[in-house]
Amino acid sequence: MSTRLAVVTGGTRGIGRAIATRLAAESWRVIVAARHPAAVSACEFRACDITNPSSVARLFHGLDRVDALVNNAGLAGSNALDGDDALWHAIIASNLHGTYHCCKTALPRLPDGSGRIVNIASVLGLRGVADQTAYCAAKHGVVGFTRALALALAPRGITVNAICPGWVDTDMARQRFVELGISRDAAAADLPTRKIATPEEVADAVSWLLRPEARSITGHALPIDGGGLALP
Repeated sequence: MSTRLAVVTGGTRGIGRAIATRLAAESWRVIVAARHPAAVSACEFRACDITNPSSVARLFHGLDRVDALVNNAGLAGSNALDGDDALWHAIIASNLHGTYHCCKTALPRLPDGSGRIVNIASVLGLRGVADQTAYCAAKHGVVGFTRALALALAPRGITVNAICPGWVDTDMARQRFVELGISRDAAAADLPTRKIATPEEVADAVSWLLRPEARSITGHALPIDGGGLALP
């Protein structure tokens, strides 16, 4: 059997890096895509701005077959409707339009019967937070896009799922703690499990969704949030 190929966007740091590292350890050939070069063990780097269709086309150039696409790249930020529109457009472009561009370009390369797409959304794609209007809108869009694309690709035997992390121990989360004026321990204490997820736990879920055993799992949004969404 030939080596399977996965493309992981935003794969040089945080959750994306953990996903890329996990797949490489499972003998996938992994291409990590990001705007700025960075080495990821046992992975190939390709520069890409996912908001730019031409850049996305270059990312996939020369790849005749892509067994799995993991859309992880994105941008977060607090935005107010009485503020500058630039952040709104940047967050939508990165999280939602970028996911669309990558899926559209990858589709002809995904094999029928075994192709996989995993979109990294967020628990904010399933609920709202007052100062995160753009991020919530983008991630809700990713979840809706995931469900619709899963139906469109079901006849080809290609699965499409979203993972919706809550707090994950990353630089992005630590920046959010600063914005909220809370500690990591305080954030964990608000969760039923009293535990913030690790990037590796998200990578575990991605790994599972890419396995043949998950071929009947499609169109779902899987929260990894320590039980937060179960709270009243």
